[in-house]
Amino acid sequence: MASPQPTRRCFASGLVAAGCVAAGAPLHGPARAQSSARIVVIGGGFGGATCARALKRLGFSVTLVEANAAYAACPMSNACIVGLRDMSDQLFGYDALGREGVEMVYSLATGIDAQARAVTLADGARIPYDRLVLAPGIEFVTGGLAGYDAASAMRMPHAWNGAAQMQILRDQLRAMADGGTFVISVPDHPYRCPPAPYERASLVAHYFRQQKPRSKIIVLDAKDSFPRQKLFQAAWARLYPGLIDWVPLSSSGKVTSVDASGISLGTDFDNIRCDVANVIPPQRAGAIARIAGIADRSGWCPVDPLTFESTLQANIHVIGDAALLGAVPRSASAAHAEALACARAIAALFGGHATAAAELASVCHVFNAPNEAFAIAGVFRAGREGYADTDVASGPAVADEPQARGQAARQAAAWYEAITHDVFGQG
Repeated sequence: MASPQPTRRCFASGLVAAGCVAAGAPLHGPARAQSSARIVVIGGGFGGATCARALKRLGFSVTLVEANAAYAACPMSNACIVGLRDMSDQLFGYDALGREGVEMVYSLATGIDAQARAVTLADGARIPYDRLVLAPGIEFVTGGLAGYDAASAMRMPHAWNGAAQMQILRDQLRAMADGGTFVISVPDHPYRCPPAPYERASLVAHYFRQQKPRSKIIVLDAKDSFPRQKLFQAAWARLYPGLIDWVPLSSSGKVTSVDASGISLGTDFDNIRCDVANVIPPQRAGAIARIAGIADRSGWCPVDPLTFESTLQANIHVIGDAALLGAVPRSASAAHAEALACARAIAALFGGHATAAAELASVCHVFNAPNEAFAIAGVFRAGREGYADTDVASGPAVADEPQARGQAARQAAAWYEAITHDVFGQG
């Protein structure tokens, strides 16, 4: 598949993601092997939906299995939680993929028979495949966090998955009295979108400054450092002095237990009570990955870095947050890039061609306030041990200049419109 020239639908951050599929982009005609091959994709997020569309454009018969008719996007969700965006702005359907010929199956995948090459659905139906692409996202590991379970997540929401959780946290922040304390519990790596907890602290601080100026934010962190820490902390000192208190691992910041009834969080040496608790648990690959036998002891999925094929099960490819890809972050833009590379690799496999070494691009747009942001960008090259950072881009050097911060905020909005249009045909 030839890479199209960049258009406005490619990433508008100044870093164009490798292989961005633009509307009207020329594609090679399907080979006979492709036109008769059956590809099943499980998971309709930024990775799965992108891969399904790209595979269909390459001439494959594609079925996308997704449990929900609407996908709740994580990028920009922090702005939604603090009332800067409508919840509807985060929801996307799959009508555009259906119009392109992707067969949509709205059901939960409950089993995978790797030997027979078939997916089992919740109603018992089976879907055969020649190749399977898994984009299962994440699930939460609660065993290491005493007291945390599905019930406690309703009182101490993670707001890391799904519109319902976003709405719970949004409602709790609105109901919190001025002068209250909001605590964010951040897990150790790896987890989805590493800078997002700190963006959340920034935007909640903006909301508090406007609506609840006597309130306080505590970030309890299982790490001693975090992405773009200097940029975040400089912005906090400039915009929200005294409002955000970051507690690292070395200062007993790692949360080890929670009490949902009392809204308190326990660390090794302290117990912190608060009015609203945002508990983001440790994470691993989504449940179907374990069912399929493609997750290793780490909880994530090792893959061939060129083809994204599982190293544990043949004919199953893994993309997005679930995949172990070295230095590549777990972000929407990375999942998008992985999906396109995976589609090209599958086409090469059916065409009998060697898979070219891939480069993946990722960009995360991070807001400090509604009208200022910065970007964390990178390009990653495949090697024997996965993907390594090439240091091609690491974010704008002038991110602390007012003009650059405003420009980055506008680029972030343009990027969100672009990627949601590419993936879902909306935006």
